Order: sequence, then C-alpha cells, then structure tokens
Amino acid sequence: MIDSQPIVRRKLSDEVLERLKRMIIGGELRPGDEMPSERELMARFQVGRPAIREAMQALSGMGLVAISHGERAKVLQLSAKSIIKQVDVTAKMMLASSKDSLEDLKSARIFFERGMVREAARKASEEDVEGLRSCLELQRASLGDAKAFINTDMQLHTRVAGISGNPIYVAVSEALLGWLAEYHTDMLIWTGKENITLSEHEEIIECIARHDADAADEVMTRHLERSRALYMQNPGV
Repeated sequence: MIDSQPIVRRKLSDEVLERLKRMIIGGELRPGDEMPSERELMARFQVGRPAIREAMQALSGMGLVAISHGERAKVLQLSAKSIIKQVDVTAKMMLASSKDSLEDLKSARIFFERGMVREAARKASEEDVEGLRSCLELQRASLGDAKAFINTDMQLHTRVAGISGNPIYVAVSEALLGWLAEYHTDMLIWTGKENITLSEHEEIIECIARHDADAADEVMTRHLERSRALYMQNPGV
C-alpha cells in the first residue's frame, strides 16, 4: 500500500535537535563532554544561530545538557532522578489547579509506599536499619522547626525506598514527596501531630528490623491513611 500521509516540512531547529540527540545517544558526545560551540554547529549543519540556540534550549529542557552563561553547554549523565525532574514544574501546576489530582497523588503514594516498605522489610540489613534510626533521631531533634521536620520526614521515606537498591524507586519517592511537600508543611503546623508521626515512623522501622513485611505494610498504611485524612481536613488544600 502506498503511504499517502503528507510530508511535513520540519523547522530547522527540530532537525538540529534530532541530529544533536543522535550525537549524544550514539556516543559521539558523552556525559561530561562540552558541546561544540555555536559557530562550529552552525558550520556543521549549515544553519543560523537561532536554530542552534532553539535546539540547545530544547536539549536543556529534556535534561540532556546543562547550559551555563559564559560557558559551553555540557552533556549530562541521564538518571531516573534527572528524567523525572523534568516534569516537576508541570506536576506541581497540575496539583495546584485540581483537587482530584491531589487525591490521585495521595492514593498513588500509599500504593507505592506499601510496596517499598514490604521490599525494605525483606531486604534490610543492620546497616539499613541503623540508617533509618539515625534519620528518625534527626527528625525528632527537629521538633519545632516545621521545614526541617518535613525534610527529615522525606529523607526517611526515601531511605525506605532506597533499601530496594533500585534508583528508579528512589527517584519516584523523591518526586512524590516533593510534589506533596508544600501541602504537607501547612497541614503539619495546623494539626500539631508531629509526635504521632514520630511514633509511627519508629514502629515502621521496628517492623523492618524484624523483617516482618506484613506488619510493616499494615503500619505504613495506617500511617499514610492518617496523613491522608489530615490533608483532607486542612482548609488550605
């Protein structure tokens, strides 16, 4: 069958972008390498400066290069964290504009963290458990400082995900918690439930230390469902 789809003329910057991506994906340019100068790229591709700059901005938006004023752009090492980071701003905009999206995110977090705590209970070493306990003590020491308390809270939950040994899980954990953080801080100040949070965290850690996945799942679910109810009561959300 003859393909009857019309041929679409591409912008010059789109063609430059595709060629630059091929240079990176193909290994001609590796993480840490400087990109060729604008003048070199203009000569190589026979295009003007606007097309080069537009393509470079697109690469930056994809997390493939870092652009610094007065320096050549550098190729970045791709990671799960850097890829997920690309949707950070739009995710927060979506949450701010839709109560349903916030509820969906809270449900997703519960589903995700139940899996993470079960994995942690199966795999945790003594060193992992000590790391969790140290993080809990930092959180306990930050009582009275809402921002520090939330930061150590996020660190503890991300540590649980990290026990899996899977960097994608860690990146997802950081993203979910980061998107909720602005809502969480106000909720925490409003409810004054910090000590309950500390007690629940301690119980979760002890379940992980005993390698009791079912108990860890149960306690984590109770912990997050309580937090979810408090989110819904918060008049600021």
